[in-house]
Amino acid sequence: MTSTVRENTAVPYISRRSSVFGSKYMVASTQPLASQAGVQILEQGGNAADAAVAMTAALSVTEPYSTGLGGDCFCLFYSAKDRSVKGINGSGRAPGGLTITRLLNKFTIGGKKEMEIPPHSVHAVTVPGAAAGWIDAVEKFGSGKLGLIDILKPAIGLAEEGFPVSELTSPFWRDGADLLKSASPNGHELLIDNEGPQTGQVFRNPTLANTLTKLAREGKRGFYRGSIADAIVQCIRDQGGTMSHDDLSAHTSTFEQPISYKYREHLLYECAPNGGGLVALLALGIIDTLEKERLVRPIDQMDHNSSEYLHIIIEALRLAFADARRYICDTEFGNVPVEQLLSAEYLSQRASLFDPSHAAGNVKHGMPLGGSDTVYLSVVDQEGNACSFVNSLYHGFGSGIVPRGCGFALHDRGCLFSLDPSHANCLAPGKRPYHTIIPAMVTTVDGELMMAYGIMGGYNQPQAHVQVFLNIVCFGESPQRALDVPRICIQVDGDGRVAVEDGIIEGVVEGLRRRGHHVVLETGLRRSIFGRGQIIRQHRDARLGTRVLEGGSDPRADGQAAGR
Repeated sequence: MTSTVRENTAVPYISRRSSVFGSKYMVASTQPLASQAGVQILEQGGNAADAAVAMTAALSVTEPYSTGLGGDCFCLFYSAKDRSVKGINGSGRAPGGLTITRLLNKFTIGGKKEMEIPPHSVHAVTVPGAAAGWIDAVEKFGSGKLGLIDILKPAIGLAEEGFPVSELTSPFWRDGADLLKSASPNGHELLIDNEGPQTGQVFRNPTLANTLTKLAREGKRGFYRGSIADAIVQCIRDQGGTMSHDDLSAHTSTFEQPISYKYREHLLYECAPNGGGLVALLALGIIDTLEKERLVRPIDQMDHNSSEYLHIIIEALRLAFADARRYICDTEFGNVPVEQLLSAEYLSQRASLFDPSHAAGNVKHGMPLGGSDTVYLSVVDQEGNACSFVNSLYHGFGSGIVPRGCGFALHDRGCLFSLDPSHANCLAPGKRPYHTIIPAMVTTVDGELMMAYGIMGGYNQPQAHVQVFLNIVCFGESPQRALDVPRICIQVDGDGRVAVEDGIIEGVVEGLRRRGHHVVLETGLRRSIFGRGQIIRQHRDARLGTRVLEGGSDPRADGQAAGR
């Protein structure tokens, strides 16, 4: 999720959360009602994939500014049977009639051509991939014991009967009301009396209940053809967009092998490009190389969140983003040299650019050898399978365009395309854009599940993945504590500022500034830029050998980990 609230509302993040323990199963999401939906499916005999889809559907009801059927999804699934990690890319493609030439002629301001599609633009609406991704996750990885109507039933009930809006959900929903009212004539479907709901106010969404029921009964055809497809095409065409029925009916998810990096006997898995998980692996690889080549002290010998430690994190992430923003694209349209980028030789080249005493200036991408809105949820089931799942509209309410009678907003993921024809991530008909949403999974080197986790939040996601991973692997934090501690987030576009979260001590901030970092302190609701994560960790009781599940849910959201 990338979100900018109009006021820096003072939100007291003072509640103390403990890790949640269980031995049967565990779920974690940003909304307790969604977590309950996952528990319900597991109790009915569903597995991790079934529960994940039930939870993301429930989140599409309870957090419509973050996620929904108008967006995209990515999934990582760990199979306990064969100790493998597999992925689903549920992102959509640009309309067949959308070209760079068309948009360069349109987006010219003061005689200067804009090289990116503006946020919330109708031209940023790519084909919504979530509906197909949900169905594919159930069909490919599900238990086979429950039908789609059973899995979507909790979400349908929430939409029909209504639910009280949560404390941290309400301000972001209210903040998006103006966009909904201006972007299309149907925004009132997601409002109460033409405004966003207040905390505790009950919101019903009967049109979304109908959409979910149609999807459950008719499958992909019910979404990508027929009345829902008609409504999507009509509202986009009404705003001057180009999406057609053919664009929708041609959509497919892809099943892909995740990419990974080994650090201290752990394998961190991320979805392959066009997803941005490569950033996390590159940054972790650079940190690993700095340690191996003794350019820095071992991470676990440093003080956590000290200026020395955070300087390393910031600089590794800057180098990683420089490469990712240059090379990540839809691999059906170009080559992403993942193997070369993660090779020891290339990581050594990038690590050699690190200066322990000063921030790098204008970081450039290297040349490889040989060549905020989002929800995240996690599930581990009784059989030991795990599902790491993310679903997103990108900006709050995405484009803000609501197809009539459907109860959801369309995303604006296409604003991440470049309009530079020479760029790897340039817009092309039928192409997927660079994607920031990235679920993660961690196993031991022998393939045993260690952790299913993720932290949402636009370009913050790989940054938080690295910080939370190191919190657990190097500093021995519990899942809840690993999420609780303050984080940093570098600004990828713009002046390169480093946002630090309220709670990082002033001496550390000054230490970063002495190293040349442009540091800003973020408090209140602006802390949303640091993301909202969920973690489920698995380990064994040393005495009995019994499996223990430990869940954490980010205090920056209204969420909950639950299990038994």
